[in-house]
Amino acid sequence: MKTELQNHVDSIAANLTSPPDEWNEGRDIENEGEFGAFDYLQDSLDIEYIVNSKREYLGARVLVAFGGPNIWVDTKRGIVEGFWWGDYAKASFSDGLGLDEALSTLWEC
Repeated sequence: MKTELQNHVDSIAANLTSPPDEWNEGRDIENEGEFGAFDYLQDSLDIEYIVNSKREYLGARVLVAFGGPNIWVDTKRGIVEGFWWGDYAKASFSDGLGLDEALSTLWEC
C-alpha cells in the first residue's frame, strides 16, 4: 500500500509544480481563463490556515483526499503529505499553480 500512497502523493506534487494541460481541456479559456488555484481549491475538503500571533498569513494546509488515504498539501513547508493507516509518504513541490497566493487572498477576505 505504501507504494500506492507514495505514487498518489508524488502525482499531486507534480501537478502542483507543473499543472497538466488536461486541466484546461473543455474549458472556455477566452471567458473563464486557464485553470488556476481557485479552481483547484473548489474541490478541497478542508483548509487549515497557519498564522502568527498577529493573525498574519504564513501558509495553509489543504485537505485534498480523505478517508483512505488522507492527503494534505502544505504551502508553508512546500510538501504534500499522505497518511494511510500506519503508512506515511511525502513529496516536495514548487507552487506552479499560485496556490499559496490564492490561499493568502482567501485568508484576507
